[in-house]
Amino acid sequence: MRWWLGLAFAVVAALTAILVAQGMTKRSESAFREDAETRAVEASLAAKASLRDAVERGNLAEAVTAVAARRRLALFVFDSDGRPITPIRAAQTELASIPEADAAVLTALDGRRYVRSYDQGRVTVVAVPMPLDSAAALLTYSLAPGYGPTMTMIREQILPAVTMAIILGGLAGLLIAMLLARRLRRIGTAARAIEAGDFTRRVDSRFQDEIGALAEAFDRMRTRLQESFEGIQNERLRLRRTLARLDQGVVTIDPDLNVEAANDAAVRLLEGLREGDALPDPWPDFPLRSFSAALFGPAAEVVRVRVSAGDSRYTLDGTPAGQAFRTALLVITDVSELERRERIEREFVTNAAHELRTPVAAISGAVEVLQRGAKERPAERDHFLAIIDRQAGRLGRLSRSLLVLARAQTGAEDLRLSPVELCPLLEEIAEALSTNEEVEVEVDCPDGLIVFAERGLLDHVFSNLATNAAKHTERGRITITARPFDAERVSIELVDTGSGIAPEAQSRIFDRFYRGKTREPNGFGLGLAIVRQAVAALNGTIEVYSRTGSGTRASVLLPLARSE
Repeated sequence: MRWWLGLAFAVVAALTAILVAQGMTKRSESAFREDAETRAVEASLAAKASLRDAVERGNLAEAVTAVAARRRLALFVFDSDGRPITPIRAAQTELASIPEADAAVLTALDGRRYVRSYDQGRVTVVAVPMPLDSAAALLTYSLAPGYGPTMTMIREQILPAVTMAIILGGLAGLLIAMLLARRLRRIGTAARAIEAGDFTRRVDSRFQDEIGALAEAFDRMRTRLQESFEGIQNERLRLRRTLARLDQGVVTIDPDLNVEAANDAAVRLLEGLREGDALPDPWPDFPLRSFSAALFGPAAEVVRVRVSAGDSRYTLDGTPAGQAFRTALLVITDVSELERRERIEREFVTNAAHELRTPVAAISGAVEVLQRGAKERPAERDHFLAIIDRQAGRLGRLSRSLLVLARAQTGAEDLRLSPVELCPLLEEIAEALSTNEEVEVEVDCPDGLIVFAERGLLDHVFSNLATNAAKHTERGRITITARPFDAERVSIELVDTGSGIAPEAQSRIFDRFYRGKTREPNGFGLGLAIVRQAVAALNGTIEVYSRTGSGTRASVLLPLARSE
């Protein structure tokens, strides 16, 4: 800016100086010309007065010669017809050599004065009327040094002045341009700082001119932008903190499907997600990028879908960008735990209905027999009351076990595991087991074998396994064997000589509501499913081996309680 502004000042100064010089030259030349003509007119008027007296005295010829010599003029007198009445040569000047002599004489005969200078004032022709009978006009021709040398000197002096004016104008323009550029550069530096996000650079104004007013307006704008930006930053920080506390993953994307922002939950749920990168496709069975691209369509609407990824379940909400924005919003909610809790709650109700029906049925049967008259016979009454008492106790244990299992599965409560002596528990289960008369029940367990478990769940597991074995064994033997498996686990096996399980059913015996052909026709198919859940809650494993017609072996491994 400084260079072209300085050049502009120099050009303006040059044009101004040239115009001023030309004006001064013309005015000077005009002044010199007017001065020369004025002197010639004064001399001509004086000569006219002298010649008028000579005409009256009748000595015109002598007077012309004398006046011409005295005034240093060439004089010519004409009559009213324009003919010269004096010699046509005077003061060594021929009448014919005088420029525009005829026009001058005619002007004088017309009663007007004629004055004209030639050759930069060196020659002046003057014609004046002479209102006499014999003399009608006087033509004078005067020679003078002229103003040519003076004008030459003036022009020679003007050229350096113009050159100096151009130089001074250019320097002044350059200086002014540098000052203006410096002031504008401060504003530009502040603008670039604002563009880079720095709102602390002030723009001070020392002069109350247009640039000063611009600087003040720019600084006010900077202050307001700083306040607005700080407000936006604070709101953005509050929003980020709010989003960071959310369990839902929140992601904003641009039309190119690049991630603009994402909270911690989104980074956790969508592996490989980073701000500024392309939106990933983390779910093999669901095209997340195609789903997101549809949010930028002209007719896009808010949509919710459910996504399954392995053992995890998600709900995905997509909010379209709309016409006024270029950002779409994705909200991912992990509903795996919620669905798991709901499933466990449903299983608890189903398990409770399944497991409690056996003791309830036994109690109902005993009450019915007592009501029919057995209460009048002491031996029968005591027998059925013992059944009611035993089944009521079992009912309470089942209720507690199912509740403990449900709480453990939901994570609402940890299992209270403790050392449990295994042999008395297995013998108690064997003693209470109802079997056919041709079936023997044996327990083979060394004394002092202790597992780390919850006694209610442990009782439930082996009572259920023993009851299943009794239902499918018409004759033979049911054996419950317990042995140390290794340094940390105990193996408990329950083997029967029953009908066994068909090969096609063995892979599904732990499925809920599955009932094979050999299973009890009135059952629900929940017993072994509950057993597997209970064993898993006790940090154990269970496996079942069976052959059709050759019986079944159920093997359970449980943690061994370490002696302190």
